[in-house]
Amino acid sequence: MDCWSSSFAVVDEFEKLVLRMNPPRVTVDNTSSRKATLIKVDSANKRGSLLELVQVLNDLDLIIRRAYISSDGEWFMDVFHVTDQNGNKLSEDDVSERIQQSLGPRARSFRSLRRSVGVQAALEHTTIELTGRDRPGLLSEVFAVLSDLKCNVMGAEVWTHNSRMASVVYITSEATGLPIDDPDTLAKIKQLLLYVLKGDRDKRSANTAVSVDSTHKERRLHQMMYADRDYDMNYAESGSASGRSKPLVTVESCTDKGYTVVNLRCPDRPKLLFDAVCTLTDMQYVVYHATVIAESPEAYQEYYIRHVDGNPISSEAERQRVINCLEAAIKRRTSEGISLELCCEDRAGLLSDVTRIFRENGLSVTRAEVTTRGSQAVNVFYVVDASGNPVKSETIESVRKEIGLTILRVKDDAYSKSPPQESGRFSLGNLFRSRSEKFLYNLGLIKSCS
Repeated sequence: MDCWSSSFAVVDEFEKLVLRMNPPRVTVDNTSSRKATLIKVDSANKRGSLLELVQVLNDLDLIIRRAYISSDGEWFMDVFHVTDQNGNKLSEDDVSERIQQSLGPRARSFRSLRRSVGVQAALEHTTIELTGRDRPGLLSEVFAVLSDLKCNVMGAEVWTHNSRMASVVYITSEATGLPIDDPDTLAKIKQLLLYVLKGDRDKRSANTAVSVDSTHKERRLHQMMYADRDYDMNYAESGSASGRSKPLVTVESCTDKGYTVVNLRCPDRPKLLFDAVCTLTDMQYVVYHATVIAESPEAYQEYYIRHVDGNPISSEAERQRVINCLEAAIKRRTSEGISLELCCEDRAGLLSDVTRIFRENGLSVTRAEVTTRGSQAVNVFYVVDASGNPVKSETIESVRKEIGLTILRVKDDAYSKSPPQESGRFSLGNLFRSRSEKFLYNLGLIKSCS
């Protein structure tokens, strides 16, 4: 072991010792506030503690209304005002145990995250990570390749921003239902997906990078898009920028205290705090103090930060980079387009067929959440037209009729209405052959496209 690795190992063992001697104290208070449950956390401080804590609150599907954060020194004390998704106080008591498990001595340090290139076989699935230039029909092509290679997609999440796409996809073998670990099969999957991602117009190289250790899916998507420089507007193609108003982000010096102060204002939404803290952490900044207020349609966040070397931001270029990266982190998850929810019995090739129909009807997927619950597929797609504009209602209804009115529903309030009844059963497996077959033929995955 070299000196660098040895020094990190010593620090890591010291942190574990401190945590064993001073385990986190979590208090869940349902009496101090009339509107929210207060979660108070006192713990020994280590790098990444704040992100781990916010990540746990997000994974519990809690809405953070207010937060007061202080971690200056060897200890941190945080207070979060939270509710459930319906705006109610918490009724369960296991939130305290979940937080203590996350921050305790057995929690994995974020320093241990390492990355490599390839495909990772996990206990229940094989994880594939994809980044590349976004374009209409890209997701359809990815799922078509996986389907033809007899891969069953168990879950996936797709983000797009600034003409770039990042996706984490969980697959198993269609034949065995087990993770794919055959080197030749994995090499073929990687080669063909890389071919799809690059296409013929990608100005930057596409990638199929994954992490060696298990990494939180949404955190990993932030890391992938940050590494792909989606925050750099110089890479945005003409007409690709979003029409949404930008978040207001300011970065100022607090000279007397030696901090940099970051202020953020934007429309409130779930997981906004996680997205901001994740970005600051990945950019190698430490949050010493923070205040979060999100009790109205607008959210306000203020952070007192320093770089991990203890220095505040010292240049205009660095200041602008922080602004650009926080703006990008907020907009990655802010979904554009109409939200469509697909709920039906899962089967091989389902996603390939559904996204092909989207493509044939001129729909482009801006974000997707794919999950499998037992034998049921529960998938959400956010779609716009091929030019990035809102989709016409008649197009949506046409797609729903083709896929199945009872299984593909519109989630947006503006489109909410009782779905028409249909007489036939869902029969995607019998749909006619399409343009996607020509694409598969060019890849050599099928023998004829006629």
